[in-house]
Amino acid sequence: MIKRFVNYCLDVRDRQRINIALTKGAAMMHARTIDLTRPATWEFSGFSQNGEDGILDVLRRQLRSSNRYFIEIGAADGIDNNTAWLVIAEKYNGLMIEGTPRLVERAMRTIVGYSVGAECHNMFVTMENAKYLKSIALHHDPDVFSLDIDGNDYYIARAILEAGLRPKIFVVEYNSVYGPEKSMTIRYQQDFVFTEAHPTQLYYGVSIAGWRHFFQSSGYRFVTVDRNGVNAFFVDPQFFEEQFLSSVKGLDYAENRFQYRKYRRPSQDQFSLISDQEFVSI
Repeated sequence: MIKRFVNYCLDVRDRQRINIALTKGAAMMHARTIDLTRPATWEFSGFSQNGEDGILDVLRRQLRSSNRYFIEIGAADGIDNNTAWLVIAEKYNGLMIEGTPRLVERAMRTIVGYSVGAECHNMFVTMENAKYLKSIALHHDPDVFSLDIDGNDYYIARAILEAGLRPKIFVVEYNSVYGPEKSMTIRYQQDFVFTEAHPTQLYYGVSIAGWRHFFQSSGYRFVTVDRNGVNAFFVDPQFFEEQFLSSVKGLDYAENRFQYRKYRRPSQDQFSLISDQEFVSI
């Protein structure tokens, strides 16, 4: 009985969050003055933590063909992520993957009902089981693939492409602590949890230079990072007009504003706090 009451309270709050996100997102979306050459003008946030909803909105509109399908690894409770706007506002189909059971339960109660083709799966994705996603995905070339797990992101992205998935738009979290030039990531640990890996919670993820090297070698083009220094956007050029891609003047790097506010020092000084950890060059 207590659990049912707690779930009821959470569901009421989540419905309120959804209504606020839709209202905020719609207002910000229509307040933009979009310049297709400047991704900073594309940004708006409805459900996304930063301007990802807006960047994805513009990139999706530039696709030569669309299957209106997404995959997100690290979908949290289904609301604070990069694909909730696609499900709720755009009625996209797709997979939300999350490793925390209680968050998946909340997402299944509130989010999946907004689109008949939306699914939420409880799965802690590793390099070893990532190929399973191909067997449950309805499209192997989703319009959008978002990856944000604060840890083994590089190894999972590599496993995803090796498994035969080929997203048109690939959104990945980068860690600005490495700065704009270091091409590196953490050592792979199957059960990695960034909140337990180091007391600073700075030892996680991939540098922006590492992502650019990886995706360029995989045939993708870099577009931009968001202005808050959290996510980077890459696209498969075969699905976009060359004139559009060549004209985009994206932001190459930005400091993570949360980490900068927390530590009151730039990335090179933040990195000194974890420089004794084990890293892998990309």
